[in-house]
Amino acid sequence: DLFAWSSADMPGINAEFICHRLAVHKDARPVAQRKRKVGGKRREAIVTETQKLLNAGFIREVRYTTWLENVVLVKKSRMCVDYTDLNRACPKDSYLLPSIDRLVDGASGHAHLSFLDAYFGYNQIMMYPPDEVHTSFIIDHANYYYWVMPFGLKNTGATFQRLMDKVFHQQIGQNMEVYVYDMVVKTTSTIDHATDLAEVFAQIRRHNMRLNPEKCVFGVQGGKVLGFMITSRGIEANPEKCKAIIQMHSRQTVKEVQRLAGRLVSLSGFIPRLAEKAGPIFTLLQNPKDFQWTDQCEEAFQSFKTFLMTPPILQRPDHKNDLLLYLVVAENAISAVIVQEHQKVQTPIYFISRVLQDAEKRYQMIEKLALALVTAARHLRPYFQSHQVIVKTDYPIKQILRKPELARRMIAWSVELSEFGIQYESRGALKAQCLANFVAELTPTTAEEPQVWTLHVDGSSNFKGGGAGIILEGPNQVTLEQSLKFSFKVTNNQAEYEALLVGLRLARDLGARRVSCNNDSKLLVEQLSGTY
Repeated sequence: DLFAWSSADMPGINAEFICHRLAVHKDARPVAQRKRKVGGKRREAIVTETQKLLNAGFIREVRYTTWLENVVLVKKSRMCVDYTDLNRACPKDSYLLPSIDRLVDGASGHAHLSFLDAYFGYNQIMMYPPDEVHTSFIIDHANYYYWVMPFGLKNTGATFQRLMDKVFHQQIGQNMEVYVYDMVVKTTSTIDHATDLAEVFAQIRRHNMRLNPEKCVFGVQGGKVLGFMITSRGIEANPEKCKAIIQMHSRQTVKEVQRLAGRLVSLSGFIPRLAEKAGPIFTLLQNPKDFQWTDQCEEAFQSFKTFLMTPPILQRPDHKNDLLLYLVVAENAISAVIVQEHQKVQTPIYFISRVLQDAEKRYQMIEKLALALVTAARHLRPYFQSHQVIVKTDYPIKQILRKPELARRMIAWSVELSEFGIQYESRGALKAQCLANFVAELTPTTAEEPQVWTLHVDGSSNFKGGGAGIILEGPNQVTLEQSLKFSFKVTNNQAEYEALLVGLRLARDLGARRVSCNNDSKLLVEQLSGTY
């Protein structure tokens, strides 16, 4: 009573507990599609698949219908229905699917895992009776409709996730994780695992759900879920995805480069600084007419193949410890890695990177670092909300974000980041080789003497008022610009003095200890140097 070996073993979920509703807009005009012509072999496949659905009891013949769709054959001659017109007439169900990252984190790091899969999952849910006829489709000899929820309809994923959340609401997050019809039961001991499975099975029986015996695995130490390999050690890259890239040869066409780029992006969470390292490859896709596989492309390609032979193992975050965030910027890309320290060993949790847009490439170094921080906060928002995040950097990001008026675009970033209570610390020594490689290019030159900041100030006045400009240049390409407008009358020299004082306060707030001041006022220069 747990497994279905055929559709005859599926009693179906009680429609009073849940069923799929279309909620077609009242003003939507029904569409009856004209039958499309298909070839002989495809026609035979359609007849065969239709008979299977009839034998399973999933469809019934219909004579009078206002909505009528064509069937389409997808890979392996699987038959689906083209519900494009019907889906357009239905509102979107806003029920949220679980976060894949949080689900994978929750399932990893357990000694015992069981992977469950629902047998023809969608078809275990009934259609809302008044909506059944709207699912009608046309073939050569008859029209049929679904009385169970078919694939291809809008909001089916939301309906199935709603079912799973209702059935397993006491288990999800405790000893089970669920994403639509993929289920993972997790425990740390053999005895507890048997108890947890019994608890899950009781819920399955209670609601007449059936599992697919060919896709269920029990009591293992690891397995694939949602494209990831989760094990007792942590979260590992899918070996099949890694193997697919390792076995590839140098690309000769644009389509092959597109395939390579797609495979790399699917592993982006495991590859540090992907956008930067794959820059030569991604650039080829921007100008496909001028395709040329360069030496830089080949070098990047070979480096990825070598790296993916032993990709890093990611860890799920421990809510008891803080998260550390490292940032890296390049000319055309920004990157970040979030890590956690356990017993003085830092382990990566997630790598993030993205290519900079044309306007972003012209940002100053400090602005790119702030953008990398904002990008990480957006991508890993659940982590930032549930943990204390400490940004490990030797750049004055904290001071800059506290003075967003220095760069207008930072005002919005400062407000966006303010909800997380982010802390900032000096980077210090790195305790993992993969992290050392990640931030290698941002390692500042050690020096006993404090680094010198350069301050340029200039002020002027006229009969309407006065103003001044400030440029502060720091180490590691940090450059800040600020303009002043005085609300009181000043002379040229007074404007120069005011600008100097503001510039020195700014340098002090940014942590500068040595400042070289530059000004075109002889009076100001001579007085500061002690001549006057």
